[in-house]
Amino acid sequence: MERTSGDVGSLESSLLQIVHDHQQRSSGIRERTDKAKKDALRTAVRVSELLVDSVNGGVEEVFINEKRIELEIRALITTIVRYKKQMNQWLAASHAMNSVLKEIGDFENWMKIMDFDCKNINTAIRNIYQL
Repeated sequence: MERTSGDVGSLESSLLQIVHDHQQRSSGIRERTDKAKKDALRTAVRVSELLVDSVNGGVEEVFINEKRIELEIRALITTIVRYKKQMNQWLAASHAMNSVLKEIGDFENWMKIMDFDCKNINTAIRNIYQL
């Protein structure tokens, strides 16, 4: 089987055509791969941004709620301190009233004893005067 120069030229041109087609297909595949890689990267960046925004939104809301709670706690502490002072004043006033009531009771008891003693002295003086 001898090949003629026409066959060799045809074979060479066929091989060149195959190489050229292969390079074009490789180039097309490479372009599609690069495009897909860029799209995947863009999508991954977008997904990560959305995830970060989602997490940060929750964290921000928690932080705001924490600050509100802290303010409420401070307000409650102030109110508790004020009520504690007021309660201590009421306790002091009620203790003072108790003391006054005891003194009034003691005075009333003393008056009854004095009245009884005066009546006894009066009776004794009348008895002595009648003798």
